[in-house]
Amino acid sequence: MLALPKSTEYGKRIPKQKFYEHMDISAQLKRIFVEQVKAIQWRHKLATSTFNVGVGQEVTEIEVFEITLTRPQLDEALLRQIDMSIPYHIVFILSYEGKYQVWTAYKELAQGGTKEFKVQAYYHTDWLVEEDIPLRIVGLDLDKVYENFVRQIGGDRLQASDAGESLTESVKKDERRKVLTKQIDVLQKKIRKEKQLKLQMEMRQEVKRLQKELSLISL
Repeated sequence: MLALPKSTEYGKRIPKQKFYEHMDISAQLKRIFVEQVKAIQWRHKLATSTFNVGVGQEVTEIEVFEITLTRPQLDEALLRQIDMSIPYHIVFILSYEGKYQVWTAYKELAQGGTKEFKVQAYYHTDWLVEEDIPLRIVGLDLDKVYENFVRQIGGDRLQASDAGESLTESVKKDERRKVLTKQIDVLQKKIRKEKQLKLQMEMRQEVKRLQKELSLISL
């Protein structure tokens, strides 16, 4: 299914109740499992023991789960709960009627010297046919392999502006881009409703300032 080493194939079906039976989840999340998830397959396990790759300083294993859906959408809260409950980095392949959507989280190490990770943001592809799934091994250790998975899944949103830009920097730029876009949209709606010319002009100046910052981030 994926362009990943055959040695990493795991192919184990996991009854969905096994997930929520071993998780401290709310009744609402359990209902999402029941209503939105048809089946869960553990497709791949990427580790130094399963293919020729160096150990990462942060990433020790990458799991690839395929989640077959009952409808073409899944509540992000469910993925976040799985990510919080499993101490490894995860790529989710959502499948529905022959189409696939790939999700993963950008994670950062939690403060305090622990090896726990905090989910900062999720990235996902559009719905794709199988041969278009953008998941390729790039990198000599698991840190770089996972970084490139996140960039492949994030697409244009996470393209580095120069060779030295870290994934953390790319994610921060993307988050700032989203904030600016939202602020511009809010101001433009206010301008259309505002009756006073002076206030319109002030808001237009602010829009120009935000648009300039947005254009610089997008370079």
